[in-house]
Parts: sequence; structure tokens; C-alpha cells
Amino acid sequence: MTDARLDDAARAGWLYYVAGNTQDEIARKLGVSRQSAQRLVAMAVSERLIKVRLDHPIARCMELAQRLTDRFGLIRCEVVPSDPDAPGLLTGLAIAGAAEMERHLKAAEPRILALGTGRALRACTEQLPRMACPQHRIVSRLGNMMEDGEATPYNVVVRMAERVGARHYPMPLPVLARSASELSVLHAQTAVRNTLDLCARADATFVGIGQIDAEAPLVIDGFMTRAEAAALAGQGAVGEITSWVFDAEGRVLAGGYNARVASAPLDRAGEAPVIGLGLGAAKVPAIRGALIGGLVNGIVTDEATAESVLAG
Repeated sequence: MTDARLDDAARAGWLYYVAGNTQDEIARKLGVSRQSAQRLVAMAVSERLIKVRLDHPIARCMELAQRLTDRFGLIRCEVVPSDPDAPGLLTGLAIAGAAEMERHLKAAEPRILALGTGRALRACTEQLPRMACPQHRIVSRLGNMMEDGEATPYNVVVRMAERVGARHYPMPLPVLARSASELSVLHAQTAVRNTLDLCARADATFVGIGQIDAEAPLVIDGFMTRAEAAALAGQGAVGEITSWVFDAEGRVLAGGYNARVASAPLDRAGEAPVIGLGLGAAKVPAIRGALIGGLVNGIVTDEATAESVLAG
């Protein structure tokens, strides 16, 4: 029996015996038929995963996911086990994020998937299987070039489109405009207006969550100086999503750096899934702020990060 099958059985067992879900609810949450849900619950018992407690490593992760869901009103939450010897390891997060992406990509009806950028999202795309999804459209929420025209690192729209055979819409802009007036001109372009419209109509959105400090992804990738990061932190900034900087309450800061951000607007998440990805102690304030402010309504993270977010 495969580890993946045991994971599914453990998840079904937890939902049934601990969370009190019906088999119909389990089938809906796991995306399987009712008969498959019944078999998974039975397997959890036959494989002795169910005792007084769920005897499986993901039990703690599922408990943390439920606590995050209840506390922040999330519509999707996935917590993967942490590796104490490699706290920054992205593999588990990437596999879970890719599984969530694949759930949308498998839909027969046309869907629009909007993507941010960054290391976590790039790792997710590398975990996606090869698929044929010509009915879907994949759109970038932020520019795909540096100020001098060089391609940005970790842009994922093209890479995902190559793997799944979907139409794709990069945003033909620099990540940052030189001024607010230049930004208005850039956003007036027909191609950009179309891209922004697709972002607004996305059926699901996936974004990385970054911190604001000297080692922030925006600093490492050349979009912000260490002095700018320090100044923003002094103004209360804790994190960023698609370059939009926000504070501990999830409020996007007005003016300044944000006045030059060319990305699609960062609003409170609505009914469609907006899934944030991130892990690590440095990102905890940013993840917590994004959750408090409703900038995301779903999260994929690891056990240690989830515990720290809930402790705040």
C-alpha cells in the first residue's frame, strides 16, 4: 500500500472520528465519491491508524489546520509536517500546494488561475504532473520584468503553462514603475487592462507571502533596498504579497513604495480561493497579518509555522 493511500485513509479517519464529518462531507472535502470515502474510513481502521487517537504523523498537522481554519475563517488550509533539521525546506509545502493547484486544473469547465511569484510557487509548479488543460487560462498578478527589461526570477506563469498546456497571460510590465504617473500610463495599455481583468475574475489565486526585513525576497531579488525595507518596517510593515506591502493587521500601506507597485490590486479575499504559501519563522508575522486582514482565505504552510502563527 502506498504512503499516499495511507495519507488519504488517515485524513478520512481524522475527518470522521475526530472532526465528526459525515461520509458525504468527507467525500466533498477530499474530492472523492461517497463509496471511496467509506473505503478510506474503513481502511483507517483496518490499518490500525485509528485507536484512541489518530496514529499517523499528519494528525497534528490536521489539528493545526482545523485551528487555523476556525480562527481565521479559512476556506482552504493545508499544514504539512516540518523537518526540524531543515526548517526552510520547501518540498512538503510544494507537494501540498501542487495538489491544491491540480485540484483546480482537473476541472473540466474553463477556469482562470491567477499566480503570484516567488520560490514557493516555483517549487509548486515543479511538482505538478504533465497535464493537458487547454480549457484553462493562467494569468500573472504582477509584472514579469526588472526595471531594465530583464526577466524577473521565479516567475511561474510560463513554467506552469508549459507543464499543463494552458493558455497563459504574463503581465508585460516591470514589477515597479518609476513613479505613480508612469504607472498610470502602463496600466492604460490594452494588454495590461486585459490581464488585470482576468486577475479580478480568477476562479482561484495562489500567492507567496514574504516578510519585510533585510533578507526579504524583495530585497534579495533586487526590488527593494535594505534601507527601504528598514524604513517600511519602521512604518509597521511586516509582509508583502505580489510586492504590495502590508502591516500586522493586513492593511496595505498607502503611498510610498506601494504607489509604484504595478501588480493587480491586493484586496480582501472574496468567495474565490486566494491561497497563500509560506513557511519559516521569519514569515510568521507576515502570514499572521495576511490572515488577520483577509488578504488570503486559504493557507499552505508547515507545522512549525502554523504553531507560531496560532501562538500570536
